[in-house]
Amino acid sequence: MSSQIERRLFLGFIQIHILHHAKKEPFFGSWMIEELQEHGYTMSPGTLYPLLHSMEAEGLLEKEERLVDKKIRKYYKITETGIKVLEEARSKAYELFKEIKE
Repeated sequence: MSSQIERRLFLGFIQIHILHHAKKEPFFGSWMIEELQEHGYTMSPGTLYPLLHSMEAEGLLEKEERLVDKKIRKYYKITETGIKVLEEARSKAYELFKEIKE
């Protein structure tokens, strides 16, 4: 499968993963890159940060700046809209899993 097709196909999974973690606790970008790698997704900062910014612009995430070790670190947390989208995505993913499992 071409990486372009995989990227497009798995982008939704990655966004659900991001929302899931943002609901548990605020996270910062480099932590999310490592978390996604643990689940088989390779993502560079140049790909992740525009995705986080678009999710923020869509009202799914909120960004909070915190001073950590004399540096500003951006943390992302889920919004009420993001929670609703995550709940709907869980329901749809569960239905899809039931249909496609062998």
